[in-house]
Amino acid sequence: MASTNVLPPTGNGLVVSFGEMLIDFVPTVSGVSLAEAPGFLKAPGGAPANVAIAVSRLGGKAAFVGKLGDDEFGHMLAGILKENDVRSDGINFDQGARTALAFVTLRADGEREFMFYRNPSADMLLTPEDLNLELIRSVSKISLSLFLLLSGKFASVVSSMVHARVGVWALR
Repeated sequence: MASTNVLPPTGNGLVVSFGEMLIDFVPTVSGVSLAEAPGFLKAPGGAPANVAIAVSRLGGKAAFVGKLGDDEFGHMLAGILKENDVRSDGINFDQGARTALAFVTLRADGEREFMFYRNPSADMLLTPEDLNLELIRSVSKISLSLFLLLSGKFASVVSSMVHARVGVWALR
């Protein structure tokens, strides 16, 4: 998709999204529960990765920081970021954990239904040592995954990011 350059430059203009990128499995038909779905299609997902791709498609500079499984889904997702001009030098691959999976549907009554497969998944295993601090120091804005922040496991990662770069923080 062509960039439309609607984002104003701020500093160097780099926006970094931090958090999960995963595979969403969505029903092949709409308006059904997960149990009623006759089949599923895979799609890239994860709000932080979606933010990075949206920034890039709007003409901004974006990067993604997170951990994926060193598996086919993880490498597929990293490729999607690259195809969308999102910097991938903040991505780590974990050989011991899989890329997260989520089954997602919007039922006929308008309620969303989610079922996550994490045991734990690679995105939950990001550590301060995994961070590309040079990338973090170069950012204008950071978008953090509220889902991961609420999990309580990322205080040390966020602390490392704050110490690396104090700037404008956008909590999602």
